[in-house]
This record gives sequence, structure tokens and C-alpha cells, in this order.
Amino acid sequence: MLSASVTNDTAFHPSTFILLGIPGLQDKHMWAAISFCSMYIVALIGNGTIIYIIMTDRTLHEPMYLFLCLLSITDLILCSTTLPKMLTIFWLRSHIISYHGCLTQMFFVHTVFATESAVLLAMAFDRYVAICQPLHYTSILNAAVIGKIGLACVVRALLFVFPFVILIERLPFCGHHIIPHTYCEHMGIAKLACASIKPNTIYGLTVALSVTGMDVVLIATSYGLILWAVLHLPSKDAQFRAFSTCGAHICVILIFYVPAFFSFFTHRFGHQVPPHVHIVLANLYLLVPPVLNPLVYGINTKQIRLRIFGFFMGRR
Repeated sequence: MLSASVTNDTAFHPSTFILLGIPGLQDKHMWAAISFCSMYIVALIGNGTIIYIIMTDRTLHEPMYLFLCLLSITDLILCSTTLPKMLTIFWLRSHIISYHGCLTQMFFVHTVFATESAVLLAMAFDRYVAICQPLHYTSILNAAVIGKIGLACVVRALLFVFPFVILIERLPFCGHHIIPHTYCEHMGIAKLACASIKPNTIYGLTVALSVTGMDVVLIATSYGLILWAVLHLPSKDAQFRAFSTCGAHICVILIFYVPAFFSFFTHRFGHQVPPHVHIVLANLYLLVPPVLNPLVYGINTKQIRLRIFGFFMGRR
């Protein structure tokens, strides 16, 4: 009877988890919260404005702008999955999150990240077709195709991320419930388990390399072909504009992927990386792209810039 009780006690899912925040920097949580909150407000305003302008202006219902609208929607969801809870940790010292709340946050963080990765790939393909196959642009990327691409981005993310929930549910935690992080993510939860997490590690690496990694390869290929086509443009001014635009896009893409892969691989191999460095970078890849994307993809586009100016000047 006693052994059965012990077995039940050591194989349960805790009712709550405790999110510590940024380990080693607890005394600086207040200042970190101000920076993160400011960036979050900028992301909300920027992406919200882009979505409103594209949705209300029918002249912008073209492939490039529809993909931009989808990117802004994913950006809003991506930063909103973590920032509100993070700010309550920093400002209100509300470190507790329910077990199912933690799994829900984990699911949305990874699903929206995978969706945004697919959207960035779709946008790179859009630019490739527009620059390298301009005569076939409207036939290749019509409204039906764009709808199917958007649906495929979401479905692919759901299919690859849902097994994370199953892999966590199968793990016993033996009373371990303190997560040294600002939000719940797959390997951060799995490391608390008192059983083998080898399936979690293998599947996580497989998804990171085969799904997100493949997106990176295809995005790099698209921009490589774009730059090759740009080099053959007769006008130096056109080359400069194309290079500056592609350069800005590539910088934002690197800011999105580099910290993400750093976080993924630090969980598995980076045992010497200071925890606060890992956690800060893990937050930046969820927050910095939503701040920069409206500037690089939106305001840097003439049609969007003119409509934003008209909107704030009171002209429709």
C-alpha cells in the first residue's frame, strides 16, 4: 500500500509550475520589464497599424501585402503568448502558472514560431517570383494560392508541434516544478522530468533541423537567386535599392533565426552558457522581430508608408 502511494506521488503532473524569470538577474527584473514592455507596446502599435491599413484598403489586397498582413498577425500572437505573463513575473512577482496553462503557452509559442517561419519562407518565395519571374507573378500567386499557402503554414505548424504536448504528458515530474525561465517551452519543461527525456530531445532536434532548418535553407536560396538577378539589372540605382531592401530583410530574418537556434541548441549542448544569457536571447527572438518587421517590411514599403502617413494626418 505504501509503495503504491509512493509510486503515485512520484509519477504525477504538478498542478502548477513556478517561472523564476531571468536567473541571476532577479534584482534587475524591474528594469528588464520596462524595456520589454516598451518593445511590446511598439510591436502592438506597429503590427496593429499594418493589419488595419491592409485590411481596410482594397488596393493593398495583393500577394505581397497579404503575406505582410499574415506576418503581422503571427507577430502579434507570438509576442502576446509570453509578454503579458512575463510582465506579471517582473512587476507583480506572480511566478505561478498552472500545469495546463504552461502546456498551452508552450503549444502556442512553438506553433506560432513555426507558422512565422513558414510565412517568412512564403514572403521570400513571393519576392523571388516578383523579381525573377515577373511575367508569371499574378498567375503563380493568385488569391486561391495565397489562401492555401496561409492554411498550409498553420497546419504544418500544428502537425509538428502537437507531439510536443504528448511527449510532455507522458513524463513524470516527481514534484519538480521550478522552471528557470520567463515562459514555458518544450525542453525547459522536459528537463524537470524524473525520467528519460531522450524522445523529447530527439524529436525537438528533428523538428528544429528538418522543419525550421529547411525553411532557413529555402529562404537563403530564394534570396540568393534574387541577389543574382539583381546583379544583372542594368541600372545601378535599381541595384542599390534592391540590395538595401534585401539587406534589411536578411538582417530581420537573421535576428529571428539566430537567437532561436541558439536557444534550441543551448538546451541540448550549451551547458556552459550562463542561464541569464540563454533566457534573454530566448526572449529576444520572440520580441525583436515583431518590433522590427513592421518597420522593415511595412514602413519601408512606399505604398504602406504613404497610407500610414495619410492615416495619422487624418486622410483616408
